[in-house]
Amino acid sequence: MERRLAAIVCADVAGYSRMMGSDEAGTHAAFKAHRSAIHPIILNHGGRVVKNTGDGFLLEFASIVGATEAAIAMQTLMAERNHHLPADRAMQFRLGIHMGDVIADEDEVFGDDVNIAVRLESVASPGGFAISAKAYKEASKHLSVPLVDAGNHRFKNIKDAVGVWTWTPEGAPALAPELREASALSQQYRTAIVGVLPFANLSDAQDEYFSDGLTEDLIHALSLQSFYRVLSRNSTFAFKGRNTSTRLIAREIDATYLIQGSVRRAGAKIRVTAELIAPETGEQLWTGRYDRDIGDFFAMQDEITTNLSAAIATEIVRAEASAPARLSTDVTAWDRFLKGLSHYYRQTKEDLTAAVDLFREAIRVDPKLSIAHAYLATIQIQSIQFGWVKGTREMWAEAMNLAETSVRLDPRSSFAFSILSWAHAMEGHYEAAMDAAKRAVALNPYDMGARGVLGICHFVIGEHREAIELFSMAAQRDNSDPRYQWAALNAFSHYLLRQYDATLSWAREQLYINPNHMQALAIRAAALAQLGRTTEASEATGVLMGNYPTLNVDRHLRNFHWKRPEDLAHYREGLLKAGVPLGKLTLVQSDVKRVAES
Repeated sequence: MERRLAAIVCADVAGYSRMMGSDEAGTHAAFKAHRSAIHPIILNHGGRVVKNTGDGFLLEFASIVGATEAAIAMQTLMAERNHHLPADRAMQFRLGIHMGDVIADEDEVFGDDVNIAVRLESVASPGGFAISAKAYKEASKHLSVPLVDAGNHRFKNIKDAVGVWTWTPEGAPALAPELREASALSQQYRTAIVGVLPFANLSDAQDEYFSDGLTEDLIHALSLQSFYRVLSRNSTFAFKGRNTSTRLIAREIDATYLIQGSVRRAGAKIRVTAELIAPETGEQLWTGRYDRDIGDFFAMQDEITTNLSAAIATEIVRAEASAPARLSTDVTAWDRFLKGLSHYYRQTKEDLTAAVDLFREAIRVDPKLSIAHAYLATIQIQSIQFGWVKGTREMWAEAMNLAETSVRLDPRSSFAFSILSWAHAMEGHYEAAMDAAKRAVALNPYDMGARGVLGICHFVIGEHREAIELFSMAAQRDNSDPRYQWAALNAFSHYLLRQYDATLSWAREQLYINPNHMQALAIRAAALAQLGRTTEASEATGVLMGNYPTLNVDRHLRNFHWKRPEDLAHYREGLLKAGVPLGKLTLVQSDVKRVAES
């Protein structure tokens, strides 16, 4: 290995995943053609290709002037090639340029200065480039085009702020509005980068197709999430069969998290193991094992993919929420959001209050941060359902507005549509709720939250067996996500089918997670009363009223907009049988407290 001073250029294609999704073969062919066209420019300016990735490349130049002039020439040529193409077919590179001391190992380069070039690419405009202030200072006196000072930026895993200058050529075609929005969103909050390494085949060579296919399916499933960025197949399959440490792999492909696993086949059975790791620390964040009969091969593969993606997606969000805060005096929307998320995952009244303040601050810093709107809407609804705040018209209206804003800002987010559906369902807008839930499932069939919210839509219109099937699926595959309360919802569905023993089982499950969950306490009391277990029902009511002393049936039911009057009547009957006061409490407060404390 040697150290040397070099100029680094990092490139990727804006909107590449979308283009591949609509025309995989055509996009790949176009990318190769563009790359061939600009290759002479690289060589003419004294550069070399360090490596190609699925949607970009990394270049090294001996001179920062040569690197910058090459970048201008490349983007000018690309603007000409895209000039006559419609916006949805224009392929635009984003370039990041930096200079500094790099470590050269054979044909590759490593080091913090390489990482800075990679980070700069993420803030470049499609069709243009972003260059560090350090590199700009050296190159500016030789440049014939004006650049714009974009101020200081802080990047993930880079200790100090980086001054940034940007340039975009005149005549570069603009992205279509929806693609421009998606590009902005990806720069705002897709900070975590996830790499799925090829699953190891521990069986005969003839089974290699299954391990490769499972890896590709998992990459696709995870890429449908909007919280993080998933590297393409080409980025990670380059390491197949290579005995390279995960830490080195992560540094080479700039991955925050890596997923690796194995597949073993024995007769008619398949065993899949997988783990999610933080490569910089080597910490194993999650591990899972799935044993399945082969049966319908594709159905089995899809089931394993669904289970894996549901579990891993939740754990990545949890890991990001619990990551140490960055030491910085700069306050960014994403910093505020992540700090709010860390409070949200603790699921106490005080922490949800803190999360609300932080999500609001994130929105003030950046009103376009869709995911902050979605989580704030979630907390508004949950706080009412938990009994921690009074469900006023103003609160419900704000929750609906937040959900609608989240969808408008990120129309490809299944989570945003799920929260919009949930808000509509709680308000009794049955058709709108069902439409939004179906949109969420269509956007990401692997999102168990979306499946469960579809269950809420069936629940509020009285289709309880369909709701139970969806709630149970979501609870089985995604039961650690606090955004959804599958156990409590299952308890209500079983109650309305008069399956009271099952109601008690699900309520117990919810209360194990959250002992003060108002709706779980209430449905438990109602189910015990319907079973004729009078003493236990009275005790359960005492606990309910001890936690929520102002609760009464009339006020409680004002937050329920179920379609079938008989469902509301049945729940009302159970609460009254259990001894929950019908209207406002007056003289019985002290008696209720004594029962709660006994």
